[in-house]
Amino acid sequence: MSNPLPQAIAPLPHKPIAEATMEEKKAFADSASGSSDDPKIDIDDPEKGARIKTVPAEGSIMESGEIVYRTMSWQKCCALLLCEYVCLAILAFPSAFATLGMAGGLLATFFFGLVTLYTSVTLWKYCLRHPDALHIADIGAHIFGRGNATRARIAYELTAAALCINNIMIMGLHTLTGSKIINTLAAHPTCSVGLSIAVAGICIIMTLPRKLDHVAWMGVASAASMFISILLVLIFSGIQGKHPANATEENYTITITAFAPKGTTFVQGFNAMLNIIFTWVGQCLYPSMIAELRDPREFGKALYVVTAVEFVLFSVVGITVYALTGQFAGAPAVITLKPVFKKIAFAFVFPTTVIIGVLYASVVAKYVFARLFIGSRHYNNHTVLGWVAWSSIVAVTWVIGWIIGEGVPFFGDLLSLMSALFDGWFGALFWAVAYAEVNHGQLWVGQGLNRKAQTVLNVVIFFSGLFIFGPGLYTSVQAIINSYSLGYVKSPFTCANNGL
Repeated sequence: MSNPLPQAIAPLPHKPIAEATMEEKKAFADSASGSSDDPKIDIDDPEKGARIKTVPAEGSIMESGEIVYRTMSWQKCCALLLCEYVCLAILAFPSAFATLGMAGGLLATFFFGLVTLYTSVTLWKYCLRHPDALHIADIGAHIFGRGNATRARIAYELTAAALCINNIMIMGLHTLTGSKIINTLAAHPTCSVGLSIAVAGICIIMTLPRKLDHVAWMGVASAASMFISILLVLIFSGIQGKHPANATEENYTITITAFAPKGTTFVQGFNAMLNIIFTWVGQCLYPSMIAELRDPREFGKALYVVTAVEFVLFSVVGITVYALTGQFAGAPAVITLKPVFKKIAFAFVFPTTVIIGVLYASVVAKYVFARLFIGSRHYNNHTVLGWVAWSSIVAVTWVIGWIIGEGVPFFGDLLSLMSALFDGWFGALFWAVAYAEVNHGQLWVGQGLNRKAQTVLNVVIFFSGLFIFGPGLYTSVQAIINSYSLGYVKSPFTCANNGL
């Protein structure tokens, strides 16, 4: 197995920084400070006034061999981001608004959205400074282990483990959700476990392409399909008016509150915020996307376009459906629709469910594959061993995800637990520390108002990440306990109908 730590850029692009010679370390430092004479790979950094290298040296592992990875345009990257974010979780916003109130839900949506945008820009700039990074584990090693090989190794392994656990959990969610959709549409045609196996099989086949450039085409279909579903939910909710199908009372009045209604517990409120955070946070996939961009400097175009789309979709869905369903708003929002409306709207969610799972599977498979074969001809050439290994990694990770999705009886609450465990780190803590690392010695003393304001903001982001991690863990565990006490926990590997 080749050493997985971040690689020096020049002159040996595959050697870990910790093992580089003094000349190679100087070359790496030159690339970070802008000493290169090639204008095609240097840009100005407005934060530092320096020249930074934005792509690996020509002939690097990403740009040589039969499989050239660095070919993706920013438009295709935009499709991948839309695939990641235009998802079923958007239909949970009305339920979050019902818990937090209209104003509370909007404030949470915009606050976490702006924080995500800011930290994503920090991540992007950090990737430009470290073009050797292929995935989030490389970034983790850079942020927490700079100058110390042992600390870099520990940071790398912990970040890699978090990436794998997070992505495989999400893959398990998507096999389970796929079976729920089929059961909802076809009135439980067969054993639910069998349906989830079929969904996993489809996902394995669709994950076989080795480049995200190819997955981007699926991303277009995914975002379009989910957008149609969202549009149908809004239209059908309007047709029904203030008569949600899941209303449990005969005589009721739709209640809308500005903030959390009376009686809302801390656990309920924080879980609603976790649902919003879970939908916004997706930075663990960004380094893998940036690594395959033809020009990483253009990632910002995709980021800003998709963030604008997110703000509109998240807000419109939350406001509209909550205004019509009030206290009966559920997650996903299709449960408030009449059966025929529910089936029509939910049918368009299936392609999205599969393709988003494929995106997360591709990123985790690329990490494992790179760890095994980086620096060898199998990584970027069409070899029998390379393709057998890639196919096996894809199949094994999907099988593990399926086992977790079907085998953990409190899987929905477990996802909230995973969100608390990882979203605080991938969404906030990483990038606050990255900001401090990049601007070491220039955070406060002798700095201008803009730098001081950003330093204060990053301190807030850091403690926000800790808050998500700490109290978030408590509320997630408490939700699992509550599910057991209320009898909501299902049996593992059940054939029972899990449709909505």
